[in-house]
Amino acid sequence: MTQHLPTRRRVLAGTGALLVCFSLTRAGLAQLGEVQGAKEAAGPKLPGALGEKPMLDAWIRIDANGAATVFTGKAELGQGIKTALLQVAADELALLPQQITLVTADTARTANEGYTSGSLSMQNSATAIRHAAAQARQLLIAEAARRLSLSEGELRTDAGEVLAPDGRRLSYGELVSDTLLHVSAKAVSALRPAAERRYIGHAFQRVDIPAKVTGGEAYIQDRKLPGMLHARVVRPPQPGASLDDVDAATVEHMPGVEKVVRDGDFLAVVANSEWQAIKAMRALSAKVRWIAPQSLPSPNDLTRVLEASVAQTGVVADIGTGSPAGRVLEATYTRPYQMHGSIGPSCAVAVAEPEMLTIWSHTQGVFPDRTAIAEMLDLPIEKVRCIHVEGSGCYGHNGADDAAADAAVIARAMPRVPIRVQWTREQEHVSEPYGPAMQGKVRATLTDDGRIGSWEYAVWSNTHSTRPGPAGALLAARQLAKAAREPEPKQEINPSGNGDRNAVPLYDIPRKHVLWHFIKDMPLRVSALRGLGAYLNVFALESFMDELAQAAGVDPVQFRLRHLSDPRAREVVTLAAEQFGWANDLPSGRGKGFAFARYKNLAAYCALAAEVEIEPATGYARVTRAVAAVDSGEIVNLDGIRNQIEGGIIQSLSWTMYESVDFDRGGIRSTDWSSYPILRFGAVPDTVEVHVVARPSQPFLGTGEASQGPTAAAIGNAIASVTGHRLRDLPFTRDKIRAAYET
Repeated sequence: MTQHLPTRRRVLAGTGALLVCFSLTRAGLAQLGEVQGAKEAAGPKLPGALGEKPMLDAWIRIDANGAATVFTGKAELGQGIKTALLQVAADELALLPQQITLVTADTARTANEGYTSGSLSMQNSATAIRHAAAQARQLLIAEAARRLSLSEGELRTDAGEVLAPDGRRLSYGELVSDTLLHVSAKAVSALRPAAERRYIGHAFQRVDIPAKVTGGEAYIQDRKLPGMLHARVVRPPQPGASLDDVDAATVEHMPGVEKVVRDGDFLAVVANSEWQAIKAMRALSAKVRWIAPQSLPSPNDLTRVLEASVAQTGVVADIGTGSPAGRVLEATYTRPYQMHGSIGPSCAVAVAEPEMLTIWSHTQGVFPDRTAIAEMLDLPIEKVRCIHVEGSGCYGHNGADDAAADAAVIARAMPRVPIRVQWTREQEHVSEPYGPAMQGKVRATLTDDGRIGSWEYAVWSNTHSTRPGPAGALLAARQLAKAAREPEPKQEINPSGNGDRNAVPLYDIPRKHVLWHFIKDMPLRVSALRGLGAYLNVFALESFMDELAQAAGVDPVQFRLRHLSDPRAREVVTLAAEQFGWANDLPSGRGKGFAFARYKNLAAYCALAAEVEIEPATGYARVTRAVAAVDSGEIVNLDGIRNQIEGGIIQSLSWTMYESVDFDRGGIRSTDWSSYPILRFGAVPDTVEVHVVARPSQPFLGTGEASQGPTAAAIGNAIASVTGHRLRDLPFTRDKIRAAYET
């Protein structure tokens, strides 16, 4: 992903307290980069995100009363990161969780950690906080030792105090000063021994849940500010349409309407209440004439469109040489455009004061969003502040950033008034960036001894990230009279992957050749959907592993183990199979499927077995049971890991069985939940089991996107085991399953 330089930040200091913020100009950043480069050349790399912000006071504040504030640039998206970070900080600071205030993504207060994406929060932010907290605690102990004339080894810490053997004690508030934590982090920290930890690896209730289940202010959709007005944007009937003419006079005189805002093709209405804004939006929509863009292709022609639109081809992997003799098998797999389908349509609140434009948004990247909005409005970046507030639904780059831009444009037109922008369901469905349609072709050689001798894979996909950074990534910025140009997509091949994420199998295969056929222009707007290319790529690779196993006459689980030497991979595969009861037979009409992947080939390991029952006459299929095994490195919050895997299974089940954006030459037809069906409660599995492998003292591994690909493949493999026919095109609708029985 594109990285953006942090902007200038202010130093806020108080008596007896040290605050996170400090100033970094571009020149200062350059100097910091040189210093960091010298440090890295001279010694070990700083852990996690400490390498980006090496000062301890960028992560930890201790107040004069002994309370602590911990800062993270990552956002709570429902994945439970606030809870896990509190557990980590509480243990390493030797504080009670209630003594800690956690501040998440806020451009005025926290470090710039880019986007909260890619299952990197624990690996990067939690690791940085853990080491910063441990080093802060050691500095407090050292200061106490100096004051008490004792050695550091004689002292211990508990609940915010440093305790001496003779009963003397000093609180953190007594020990802290404005400069104590204003030091560079070290590469090595004295982490607390496992025996002393009260929170890491132990049960701990989620801190974000109470407000969500009691009707509290949990989401941006709940945010209310004094004097707040309600705005609705009039969206074009299809992407890319331009505004030809509008008669706003009658709408401006409707009850409660405060203003109609027009800037180029951008059109919105502001009213005193939400219902008044909705009525005014509908009335204004009826008085607008749009010029429609070029028509879209037929969705039935997507494969041809993909193959005909390749701009360049990149080599993702080229490992080994030779062409072993054996049986050659090949297959093609596809996925359609799919939505984020956030249950709560996007929302944002903004207020434009003379000294600062402040936006509250459920964006996954407050710093990149600030950069884009500042560019869009031609404001100095230090005059824009973005604060993250959870949204009701997320899963990647949905409409959150666009809603934030809408609110910013309208707030600029109505200074000093808080403006709340709420999208409609139809707007969310039609205007959000979709997960890209993709195609994967795999070809492999099966040798006489039942092993894979060579593997060739090619994926057709455009970029999976058109997130802000550049202003042109925002819908509003493209509509203004002074319009920003949409950034040109670029192919970027790196270890984490994009459209090529998880395109390289982790299995031991002598010859691997993987290509990414990059598509620059797609007929529909696309961006990051949970897992990026890993969903299709793992589905394709793991489905084909079953096809190869069948051709070799080998059990699918044993076939995978035959090609796995990574002991952690082997353990999750074996554990999932054992806990599922893989060796047991199933009743007629039911099938079982298995799949495995290590997310990005560098994050969490996940193996999954699924049981599916099918009604042949109707094609109705239901996953009745799913059993997963996961290795996420050291466990901070066991329930949190299970939540992530369970949620990923359920979401992937919905993608795999139901979800596909419907469109025709006239525009998007998936405008609501009936035209874009998702998983309903009646189709949820009877049981979902998640077994987590304990890895004490191992690095944290990202978990949130580990189960989506394996789920799709396991379901596809289970359906094939029942029907005897392989489905390779997602989603597995009733019509496709019924047709499989007729083949």
